[in-house]
Amino acid sequence: MSLNLCPIILFFFFFFFILTISRVGAIGINWGNTASHPLPPPKVVELLKSNNITKVKLFDADPLVLPALSGSNIGVTVGIPNTMLRSFNSSKKAAESWVHDNVTRYFSNGGSGVRIEFMLGVLADKPLLPVSVLWPFARYVAVGDEPFLQRYGEQFHPFVIGAATNIQAALIKANLEGKVRVVVPCSFDAFLSESNLPSKGHFRSDLNKTMIQLLTFLSKHGSPFFVTISPFVTIHQNKNISLAFSLFKETAHPHNDSHRTYKNSFDLSYDTLINALSIVGFPKIDIVVAQIGWPTDGATNATPSIAETFMKSLINHLHSKLGTPLRPQDPPIETYIFSLLDEDERSITTGNFERHWGVFTFDGQAKYQVDFGQGSKNLVNAQNVEYLPSKWCVVNNNRDLSNASARASEACYVADCTALSPGGSCFNISWPGNISYAFNSYYQQHDQRTDSCDFGGLGLITTVDPSVGNCRFSVELHTSQSDSLHRACYVQWTTLLTTILVCLLRFTL
Repeated sequence: MSLNLCPIILFFFFFFFILTISRVGAIGINWGNTASHPLPPPKVVELLKSNNITKVKLFDADPLVLPALSGSNIGVTVGIPNTMLRSFNSSKKAAESWVHDNVTRYFSNGGSGVRIEFMLGVLADKPLLPVSVLWPFARYVAVGDEPFLQRYGEQFHPFVIGAATNIQAALIKANLEGKVRVVVPCSFDAFLSESNLPSKGHFRSDLNKTMIQLLTFLSKHGSPFFVTISPFVTIHQNKNISLAFSLFKETAHPHNDSHRTYKNSFDLSYDTLINALSIVGFPKIDIVVAQIGWPTDGATNATPSIAETFMKSLINHLHSKLGTPLRPQDPPIETYIFSLLDEDERSITTGNFERHWGVFTFDGQAKYQVDFGQGSKNLVNAQNVEYLPSKWCVVNNNRDLSNASARASEACYVADCTALSPGGSCFNISWPGNISYAFNSYYQQHDQRTDSCDFGGLGLITTVDPSVGNCRFSVELHTSQSDSLHRACYVQWTTLLTTILVCLLRFTL
């Protein structure tokens, strides 16, 4: 063999090796911005980069977020909100316009690729062969945000496949086919097993037809199946699942399904999905766990220490590449942790814990330590964060407090008081400390305006931090008025403009 061929052979060997290791056990994170005072996008990108997080999944296409990510060497999943599915289902032009504004422009404006370096082989602590792989800026477009969630009913079902098809056509027209793949994130309740046995897993009956159409679409275009797995919610809904089983504890009682043994909740849920996919004819489709995490407040068992145990065990399990009984040595090709930051305006329909999924607090401070698999032993906090002045609103103990609880309830109707929930970090603070917490939450959410600490004369502004133990009385982030207004109106305006575009197109055709 000619020596000149050796470099070429080595290149192809390492190239295919890289493809293998890059598709197995890759870990990213979800970045949501349903917050009254979100951390500025450039700060969040710095946070991602300082913690070596190379993949991020968004729930929309925020025009303040995408430019911050462009050129950051972070692979992005761009989301399309459920409210826009109807428009994209009915209009190819609307889909093309969205793809141009939120995907194509970032390929042509310096965001054409995400370069990830792999160092193969080590000798005397020095890499032998550095190899680069170029990922596109936007790796996936997520059509809808769990549009099959059971509590939504069937309101989005008729539009999902049409919207995905038109987005796919728009990507093809933009010469991005193969570079960016269309996916549809599916909720954890899209599949189930009444007996709690994976071998009996199936999709909900109302989803069967749509799910077959979706899987056919995904397979045709080489896209993976995006799904949420939620061991925390499962433990709340299923009395047969123990905390130890959810946390991958070796002492947990295993669950047996015929000749297969399950030692943790993740494998049990994952194989329930695998069986559901097999029943409808897609047993081998690639899977991406689009959301998985553990909250740290707002409910029993929602604490930073338990979340740390879960997260470390999950990541170790994924990196072991053991897979599951139905897919041995074949773990999900990617897993996205839910989520990066706490969000104080998330819906709490399913529980007060919904606002506390973050690995970091709302201001970018690590709640616990976990290694995302990039070699970082300790998480790095957000730097140079700008806060409002160090002032808090508390109850004035010199006033008649007979009406204080009613005033606190009014404050909590608007502000975030989920930490006061049973099991929450502030649940055990005594009265009237809990009243002060409610008052301060409202006061901070309203940018520390003097009139927002009135409460019929019961409020008092102080410069002494009233935090007690683990119960943190927060000071909100300083955000510009324009940013706050943008956040409040972004989804409504984009939906309205898309609807207007569709109407104009219909009128002119």
